[in-house]
Amino acid sequence: MDVRAKHPVGLLLALLLGACLLTGCGGGPHAGDGHARSLQQRQQEGRARQVADAWRGSASAAAWSEGYYPMADAVRIPRSGWRGKADEQAYERENFALRTDLPTASAGHGKVVWKSGGTLSRPLWGARKAYRSFARGDSEGPRLTVTGVRLGETTITTSRGTATVPAWLFTLEGYDTPLERVAAVPSQLPAPPITQAGPGSAGGLERLARLAGIAGDGRSLTVRATHGACDDGPVVKAVETDESVVLYASVAGARSGPCTAALLEESVGVELREPLAGRILLDAFTGRPVPYGESDGPSPSWT
Repeated sequence: MDVRAKHPVGLLLALLLGACLLTGCGGGPHAGDGHARSLQQRQQEGRARQVADAWRGSASAAAWSEGYYPMADAVRIPRSGWRGKADEQAYERENFALRTDLPTASAGHGKVVWKSGGTLSRPLWGARKAYRSFARGDSEGPRLTVTGVRLGETTITTSRGTATVPAWLFTLEGYDTPLERVAAVPSQLPAPPITQAGPGSAGGLERLARLAGIAGDGRSLTVRATHGACDDGPVVKAVETDESVVLYASVAGARSGPCTAALLEESVGVELREPLAGRILLDAFTGRPVPYGESDGPSPSWT
């Protein structure tokens, strides 16, 4: 009996399977996915380098180097910390009681003085606007009581290093040191020298939400990045030059099929080869500096 004549298809499949086991079959879904990911990564890095090149020596970079851009929280709690959980909860919920009169006169202008040298005159927030930036709560529960306010000074980290800036100092009942709120208004963000990346033009590049913190040595950053409910989370990498650090964000392990439309936000750490120092921190997607703070939060965002 001639088995080959009766089962030619089965024998062909068996031979193909044996060849795959011996040599491996390319072109499968995993190999294709790997090639696609590699292509996307090259596109993302390429866009980041384009942004770095556009900012290098530009008028936008010059304007940035001369401006005042805070890179830390504009509100500082009393130096002793909160007395207990109730006061901490009141602050988080922005629940305050005002037991004093706030100055109504215009605060005018004040001077930003950098530790490394250089000064800049900036308009100041009024006391009422400063108070309303952190005292917006109206919920049940404990409250912090403001018993006095005066214009003083504090220090803050900026894009040009540490600076001494005018600040409103709010006296709180039961505390020896005040709650500080930076009064100096940030400089206007310069127009970027490159347009935002178009949809699908940069290999799945995502916009960064904001900068959340810079380590004391300047070698690591924490940023907030967004992702969906059906993936493995955000990935953030950096392209470093002498003048800038360009961050490019993407999403790992995105899965097809039904998924909720939820947009999630997550903290991601980024390690740098060299300290950030005076280099400008840029978002590859927007082509703009990565903002610090939430747009509706008490800390200044200059986007």
